[in-house]
Amino acid sequence: MGNSKPALTREVHIGDVHIGGGHPLALIAGPCVIEGEEALLRTASRLQEICVRADLPLIFKSSFDKANRTSLHSFRGPGLEEGLRILSRVKEELGLPILSDIHEASQVDMAAEVLDVLQIPAFLCRQTDLLLAAGKTGKTVNVKKGQFLSPWEAQHLLEKIVSTGNNRVLLTERGTSFGYNNLVVDMRALPIMRGFGYPVIFDATHSLQLPGGAGSSSSGLRQFVPHLARAAVATGCDGLYLEVHEDPDSAPCDGPNMLRMEDLPTLLEQVKRIDAICY
Repeated sequence: MGNSKPALTREVHIGDVHIGGGHPLALIAGPCVIEGEEALLRTASRLQEICVRADLPLIFKSSFDKANRTSLHSFRGPGLEEGLRILSRVKEELGLPILSDIHEASQVDMAAEVLDVLQIPAFLCRQTDLLLAAGKTGKTVNVKKGQFLSPWEAQHLLEKIVSTGNNRVLLTERGTSFGYNNLVVDMRALPIMRGFGYPVIFDATHSLQLPGGAGSSSSGLRQFVPHLARAAVATGCDGLYLEVHEDPDSAPCDGPNMLRMEDLPTLLEQVKRIDAICY
């Protein structure tokens, strides 16, 4: 069937990674939050090795601050300055493009010095000042569609960023609020959002989060990650977003919905085959 899909969206370059514009699937992956410098380097190195073997381009992600944790007492990460220093080391030593969340307009300039992709968290996706500040950097901006938005409302998020003259935008689908502590994925969202002309990423791990489902923290349904990932690629998306951890059960954040590192190679092999058959 060839190695490219219909050019339904514009192409976004992130270093040597090309997303959209008919290019095969790309991967955004990494642990939920930075737990430590050596642990992050080890995880990034393992992910890089897996993706090289799978022949899939990788953008490495991890958060320097999880500012929207359920509980005041939940682990948030090392913070802006220390987190960016660690991410900078990953970038320099492994040569990987780096993505992380930003939460306030005041963080944007410092983050843009290190990050290749500025990510707008789902809960902040309508914060106009944050979107405009991110757009003005000229960096790629990945906007996570809020759990409270319909897919067609994502067009307004795009318009805010594009108004700055920045067309390097990705939209990420991560599920929609369905009721108490539950999310549901409507696969129609993927073609609807791709219809706006920008690459769409599917977040298969956060889509299986159960927000606040463990009382003082979120729970999740990790066992369904491969099912949703395969379905999204078959439906049509430009990349997958997977939070991956060596030992999710011991992770201080999002463990119940993170994919085990050991399960990643098989999943990547499967989605690559589906991508090639469908597109």
